[in-house]
Amino acid sequence: MNPKHLPTVRQLQAFLAVYRLRKLGAAAAQLFITPSAVSVLIRQLEDGLGVRLFDRTTRSLQPTPAAHETLPIAERVLGDLDGLATGLRELSELQRGEVSLVMTPTLASMLLPPVVEAFATRHPGVRLRVTDCAPDQFLPRIVGGMVDLGIGTPEQAGGEVEQRTLLRDRMALVCRRDHPLAAARRVRWADLEGIAVIAGRPGYGVRQLVDVAAAQAGAVLRVSHEISFQSTALWMVASGLGPAVMPSAYARHAADARLVIKPLSQPVVRRDIHIVTRRDRHLSPAGRAFIDVLRETWPMGPDRP
Repeated sequence: MNPKHLPTVRQLQAFLAVYRLRKLGAAAAQLFITPSAVSVLIRQLEDGLGVRLFDRTTRSLQPTPAAHETLPIAERVLGDLDGLATGLRELSELQRGEVSLVMTPTLASMLLPPVVEAFATRHPGVRLRVTDCAPDQFLPRIVGGMVDLGIGTPEQAGGEVEQRTLLRDRMALVCRRDHPLAAARRVRWADLEGIAVIAGRPGYGVRQLVDVAAAQAGAVLRVSHEISFQSTALWMVASGLGPAVMPSAYARHAADARLVIKPLSQPVVRRDIHIVTRRDRHLSPAGRAFIDVLRETWPMGPDRP
């Protein structure tokens, strides 16, 4: 069939109304149009299909055999369209849907519990899918389109992603209260010269920041233990294995009374946490709503949470 002759939704609606009611006037009242408009729609449908659908009498319109065959098809098409409209409306009104995001386990445990609780209360029909990953898998999952968004600090982010700052943070020394630097008024990178510290393993972004900052300060760090996740560094510090150089937000969230957080200076090294999305990918209404709850729960401020 020529695409120009494909039935329109309005033609199919007119067909169903006339088939069921058998009168132009009744069909017109149901569709809120004039009887002549209904007649035009039926005639256009017949011309496009190349068949007669109704035999016209002085009192009514009688369906032809072609009309009987057309009926279930028209009902199915209009039913599918109605289902499509209903489904899209439910998605736009957040009655259902899904939000997929990626982040490291440590950051997820720090940020997500209050966000998930608030989001589930506000939008119970929307499902959350959280993918835990190592830092080096964070950006590939976003760029590859495997998730809607990510929360973290991407390393060497290119132009294919967009970053919006969620929380401001900086690098710090985390040590036990019995460590010599715990009582220092301030701690500079140069003060770490010769001290055995815990730091991220080579190849991870945090370690690169640590090495560059120490080099700028002219300090040579002795990395005694290397870790992949910041949560590991925290329990190692608490266990007496030495201080750790890490973003302060993780230690603040742990709120361990045994630990002291000393922001590092000269230089100050930022380690902000961002909401990261693929630049060419539009977020769904559910995704945008999740970001709204995220920002409400964690309003951006200096060096927090």
